[in-house]
Amino acid sequence: MEFGRVPENELGAVDFSLPAEPAFNKSILKGKPVKNPKVYVGCAKWGRTEWVGKIYPPKTKEKDFLQHYVEHYNCIELNATHYKVYGEAGTRKWAEKAKGKDFLFCPKMYKGVTHFGSLKGKDFISNEFLRGIMGFEQHLGPIFVQVSDTFSPKRKEELFTYLGSLPTDLQFFLEVRHPDWFAKEKDREDMFAFLRDHNMGAVITDTAGRRDCAHMHLTVPKAFIRYVGNSLHPSDYSRTDVWVERMKYWLDKGMEELYFFMHMHDEATSPELTVHLVDKMNAACGLNLIKPKFVEADSQPAVKSKSKQKGLFD
Repeated sequence: MEFGRVPENELGAVDFSLPAEPAFNKSILKGKPVKNPKVYVGCAKWGRTEWVGKIYPPKTKEKDFLQHYVEHYNCIELNATHYKVYGEAGTRKWAEKAKGKDFLFCPKMYKGVTHFGSLKGKDFISNEFLRGIMGFEQHLGPIFVQVSDTFSPKRKEELFTYLGSLPTDLQFFLEVRHPDWFAKEKDREDMFAFLRDHNMGAVITDTAGRRDCAHMHLTVPKAFIRYVGNSLHPSDYSRTDVWVERMKYWLDKGMEELYFFMHMHDEATSPELTVHLVDKMNAACGLNLIKPKFVEADSQPAVKSKSKQKGLFD
C-alpha cells in the first residue's frame, strides 16, 4: 500500500502514538470480555512471489499460492475484488482452498462502484459484486467499502444514501480518506453516528503520512485495522506493540470481532512483522493465532534477534 508513505529518512520525526480512547466507544463496548471473541490476522494479497522460498515452498506455482497462504494466516483482506468483479464460481474455488479451516475472505468493494463517478445508479454493478462474493459462503468475512481520496464530506448524503441501500445481513466497514472527514467535527460525528445507527464499522488505517486515519472510533463492537509498516523499520515493531496493547484493551472491554491486516510498502517483509505481532497477541491476550512458518528454520529466529537488538522486546 502506497497510501501515506513517508521517506524512510523522515520516519523518525513521525508521531506514531495512537489517539486516546474516544468516549464514543463506551456506547459500543459492553465493558467486559465476551466469550470466544473472533480474532483474525492477514495480509492484503496471497499472490506474492517474494514469499516463494520464504513461507511458500521453493518453486511454488502461482496457482498454488492460496493453498499455502491459508496455512500461515486465518484471513485475507481481498484487494483483488476491488479491481475485478468475480463470479460466484470463481470465489467458490477460492473458498474451497480454505475448506475445514476458520478462515475468512474480506473483500474490498469493486472500484467501478466507489471510485468512478457518482454512487447513484450503481445498483446493478453493486449487486453483481455482492452476488459474486456469495461464493465464499461460510468463509465470507466483512466487506469494506473504500471511497477515493477525493471523496469529501460535501458528498456525505450521497454516501449515506448508498450505504443505506446495502444488505443488512452482511457486515460492512467504511474507509474514508479525504482529510475533511477527520478535520471537521460535525462531518466526523455525522459519519460515525450514521455507521453506528446502521450497524456498519469504520476502517482504521494506520499509516505514517496520514495519522488522522488512525482514528480509534468503534461504531460496532468489531474492528477492521489496516496497518501499514515500513519494511521492518525499527518503528514497525514498537508500533505493533502499541497496537497489541490497544487490541487487548478492546477485547477486555467486550470487542466481539477483530481484524488486523498487515500491509507493507514492500510486502516481501510482511511475514516477519506478522510473526512479531502474533507472538505478542497470543501472549498478551491468551490467544492461539497461527503465524507464518518460514521455509528455512533459522529465518524466524534471525528476525527476532534483529528486533531484540533494537530493544523492542523489552
